[in-house]
Amino acid sequence: MTRQAAELARLAARTAEEKLATDITILDVGDVLGICDYFVIASARNEPQVKAVVDEIDRQLSARLGEDPIRQEGRSARRWVLLDYGDVIVHVFLAQEREYYRLERLYGDVEELSW
Repeated sequence: MTRQAAELARLAARTAEEKLATDITILDVGDVLGICDYFVIASARNEPQVKAVVDEIDRQLSARLGEDPIRQEGRSARRWVLLDYGDVIVHVFLAQEREYYRLERLYGDVEELSW
């Protein structure tokens, strides 16, 4: 786990909070997943809010840290958007989608990173 990855994850979480996302958590998945260090998970009330949260995270991480996502999934559907920054993967869900997929349950034994 790199300090830079933790900084990126925390900035993504704070940015999501500023756009009024809810239930924001950072999971330290590095030891169990192997493909990244952290998952940032946030919920939004509706599709426009999903877009607003994702757009602002993208803008802030690029402007402040010079980081752009390696790949993106779900941006047009706006139900579960994934932004892959390599060491950090950001998931922004519609609340009902998050409840359905329950990523936290899959990684329930990992620690949370405070932000």
